[in-house]
Amino acid sequence: MINIVDKEIKSFLSSINGIDESVLSIINEKYSTTISDDLKNGHLTSNVCMVAASILNLNPKDLAKELEQKLKKLNKFQEIKVAGPGFVNISLNRKDFVSIVDEINNNKEKFGESNLGNGNKIQIEFVSANPTGPLHVGHGRGAAYGDALARILTKTGSIVEKEYYINDAGRQIDILTASVITKLIQKDLGNFSAQNTYKGKYIEEIGIAFSKEKVVTYKEPKLIINNLPGDAEEEIDQLISNLKEMDKKIWNEVKDFSLKNILNLIKQDLENFNVNFDNWFQESSLGDLQDPNSQISSLINKLKEDDKAYEKDGALWLNTDVSGDDKHRVLIRDDGRATYFASDVAYHKNKVDRKFDTLINIWGADHHGYIKRIEASIEALGSNKEKLVVKLVQFANLFKDGKKVKMSTRSGEFFTLKDLIKDIGADAARFYYLSKQADQHLDFDIDLAKSDSKENIFYYIQYAHARIISLEKKFNENNQGKKIGSITTENIAYDKYDKLIHEISKYPNIVKKSAQTLQPHLIIFYLRDLSQLFHSYYNDNHVLSESEENMKSIIFCLSAVRQTIANGLTLLGISPMQKM
Repeated sequence: MINIVDKEIKSFLSSINGIDESVLSIINEKYSTTISDDLKNGHLTSNVCMVAASILNLNPKDLAKELEQKLKKLNKFQEIKVAGPGFVNISLNRKDFVSIVDEINNNKEKFGESNLGNGNKIQIEFVSANPTGPLHVGHGRGAAYGDALARILTKTGSIVEKEYYINDAGRQIDILTASVITKLIQKDLGNFSAQNTYKGKYIEEIGIAFSKEKVVTYKEPKLIINNLPGDAEEEIDQLISNLKEMDKKIWNEVKDFSLKNILNLIKQDLENFNVNFDNWFQESSLGDLQDPNSQISSLINKLKEDDKAYEKDGALWLNTDVSGDDKHRVLIRDDGRATYFASDVAYHKNKVDRKFDTLINIWGADHHGYIKRIEASIEALGSNKEKLVVKLVQFANLFKDGKKVKMSTRSGEFFTLKDLIKDIGADAARFYYLSKQADQHLDFDIDLAKSDSKENIFYYIQYAHARIISLEKKFNENNQGKKIGSITTENIAYDKYDKLIHEISKYPNIVKKSAQTLQPHLIIFYLRDLSQLFHSYYNDNHVLSESEENMKSIIFCLSAVRQTIANGLTLLGISPMQKM
């Protein structure tokens, strides 16, 4: 019905004296016709007269009265009212209002789909944690957010590719390799442990697994740790250098084995979290500067040729003025080594070359200062920086038994995503990660997530779904063998559950808004409100004691409520519970 109303509104706007196409286009972009928040304001409401009046310097109430008269002449609506400063509120005929129940029960899991994205090709890169250890609960929020976003955008008509960027060519992988090797030969080193190696139990487990395939020995192991600097950063860098020089073969074998082992752990954890990627992109595939045909070398040459990069103090710099960055950024250091930034620029060139319409990067909030320089690199590569959308995800603070859980990968003291899934399940974890806007801080209480109370919103929503299934089952059992007859919207004259019907009619617009704003938490807020309405209705009405005609239409309506809850949860990657 919104489409019918909007068609008439556009016709009304076109008939206003003196209005031209450009002004008409602006008004059409700005106004909205939506399902009303409250049934007291009718079923639909539009702010078109206020928007148009502000642009055309007219009186919004006078304009609204003109629109009111036009809509009344159509005889398609039960009631039209002008309200407040110029809102037009519309009450639908009963048959049109309840038709949403038929629509949901007929379309089932397709209810809420749209072509909003119009086939746009979108890449979402998320998680992309350094493969130096298992995923901890901090990574879980980005994983849940990115995956839910991909599902929502796909459901609304976009073509989405999910990508994980594997940082397998940097210093952190060297530190991982050094950590495993020194653990393997710890006895030969007199139980030496560098300050900045990784200390988790998983390091020992990787070492044990590797030693089953090959024994690691050095002729003079003590030389590895002789005269190491006292500074922690200098110590680890020298340790890495010593290990590489003493036996390059062992270094490469342990490095490849450790990386593969941890990537397998990450993939398994994500799969258990109901997150799968379409593509795993390796940083190492970009090559290095020593290879003139590598992607990173080609990038540097292009930036030089296009005068986007310049040499200063022996280093190569990218001019980032175009994006408003506070300073220019180094691509190649004065010692000839490429920076992390150079690899990121090469990676984004690769993305641009793959012809995505939109690139969505989901980063931790600590990467805020990195946005401008990446935008500058995209502009320097001849593409529009508007193609890039960066969504920042704030850290999640985890609480268990009333205490904040530590999360330090380097020290080895951290609560893994695997631990969280084991403790409360993937569905509850995903739900709570998505329960708040991603760029806001989240305090995640494990004990609350496990409780069977209305304060646990996850339980509250799932309970609504399971309760309706139970009602449907009892209804079918009570009427077994008895001819019920068809149930259609013609039967829905009873009005005690009109608030529920009104609420489920909002779902498609909630999904669209979630896609437009890239905010999955809007769906959780909606499901919470819908579940609250259902529980209130259920507690005030004994459904199975109603008359047969009422009972049939109530169950028909509640089936639509259940389907809507199921669709919303599924869209977030959460399985609706059949029973509690």
